Amino acid sequence: MAGDGEFEFIRTRLLPLTEGDPAALGLADDAALLQAEPGQETVLACDSLVAGVHFLDSDTPAVVAARALRSNLSDLAAMGARPRGYLSAIAWPEALDAAWREAFVRALHREQSRYGLVLIGGDTTSTPGPLTVTLTLVGQIETGTALRRSGARPGEDVWVSGMIGDGLLGLLSARKAGTELAGALERYQAPDPRLELGLALRGLASAAIDVSDGLLADAGHIAAASACSLRVDVDTVPVSPTARDWLESGGALDALLAGGDDYELLFTAPAGCRERIAALGLSLDTNLTRIGSVMAGEGVQARWGDGSLMQPRKSGFTHF
Repeated sequence: MAGDGEFEFIRTRLLPLTEGDPAALGLADDAALLQAEPGQETVLACDSLVAGVHFLDSDTPAVVAARALRSNLSDLAAMGARPRGYLSAIAWPEALDAAWREAFVRALHREQSRYGLVLIGGDTTSTPGPLTVTLTLVGQIETGTALRRSGARPGEDVWVSGMIGDGLLGLLSARKAGTELAGALERYQAPDPRLELGLALRGLASAAIDVSDGLLADAGHIAAASACSLRVDVDTVPVSPTARDWLESGGALDALLAGGDDYELLFTAPAGCRERIAALGLSLDTNLTRIGSVMAGEGVQARWGDGSLMQPRKSGFTHF
């Protein structure tokens, strides 16, 4: 790294992000030491974000920091875990100067403070390639209570939180300056991980996943892990007024269902839990919508209100 040097950057910029947490060991050892609490399991989630793939080259340090931390936190939410800390591995291109790096660290500090976690370790390096931010989130959960993808059973309901499609519309807005779709840009730049909802769904939901690759693709992940089929009634999938306007102007619903980057929770639950789930949505001021059912079979059936099958052009995002 040019400028102050790698170790000076760690000491002066990254060390303050530990906030003195003993697990970080002052960022002076080869690894962190995390004390496991009795009756708790440790939950680990890791995602890499690459410039030009997961965020735009033109995105600001604040946007990159928010997307990096919040998208990882969404994985903890899907497991019903409480965040504890995180490790960061960042590959910096030489084209990013010290001012950009410092702005990123300040933004990362704001983000970690918002969600109550601290840096406990990691790595930093330079690269001739694109900026790459890899975060490993550490969470905790009571033993045996984690939400999994594999618990859905035929006869259960399929639910989703929030609104679907604004992540895609926000990305479209970010790519085309001057064409911002009201409210959607923020959903792309600073998604809101459903941590409280994930905690509350433990013991209520039978399976869960966060909607990152696309609603239909992520429904397929639950179906595969649970060895069953999920029917999604596409007319019931909740969309925002902005998305509704986009659809009425010629946008395609299957694009919203496959767009990803929504970071909502998709989950299944027994039909007998409907009243409790409705009450939960009210208590959290979070829209929870029943959008289908679990059936015997495999894969995902996306159906219109008249019972006919939707033929989506794709189900979601994949790297390969």
